[in-house]
Amino acid sequence: MTQDTQPALASDALNRLFRDARTVHAFQPVPVSDETIRQLYELLKWGPTAFNAQPARYLFLRSPEAKARLRPALSAGNVAQTEAAAVTVIVAQDSRFYEHLPQQFPAYDAKPLFEGNAALAEATAFRNSSLQGAYLILAARSLGLDSGAQSGFDPGKVNAEFFPDGRYQVNFIINLGVADPAGIHPRGPRLDFDQVAQIL
Repeated sequence: MTQDTQPALASDALNRLFRDARTVHAFQPVPVSDETIRQLYELLKWGPTAFNAQPARYLFLRSPEAKARLRPALSAGNVAQTEAAAVTVIVAQDSRFYEHLPQQFPAYDAKPLFEGNAALAEATAFRNSSLQGAYLILAARSLGLDSGAQSGFDPGKVNAEFFPDGRYQVNFIINLGVADPAGIHPRGPRLDFDQVAQIL
């Protein structure tokens, strides 16, 4: 550790964020408040994105009526856990995120890079909104919530129901709440360092 390196987080914090955390498929009936949802965003928004673009957009579905709108798009195996979760977050990407770049990235005019290149804009929006969804999971864990990310849904149905003007497109969905211990499965193995990484 160099003189300028910050100390590592305590082991219990690392356990909560990584080692003991699970993808949750069952939730207890414990509500999540507006205040907690706002705290969650105030944490996740600081995660880095390319050009500080922040292309992710979030719909927090908490009411039974909002969940009912999502239900037809879910795969059968995801319905019960989504209905049980205190909040279900649709993580979407803004196809015109670059309109905010003059304010968010004042270093130089990066807007034309994306405005005239749909493929680059789409790839950038997808990659960085995926990152932001991961930041959301870690922020939720840091606030004492459990999460279950899912891709078992029909994107076309989600977009038609929640983003009919086409500007936003769903990336993935995250259920949030307090885990029901009965629904936590044993941890699956992880690949070893030497199987997936090299130091050059």
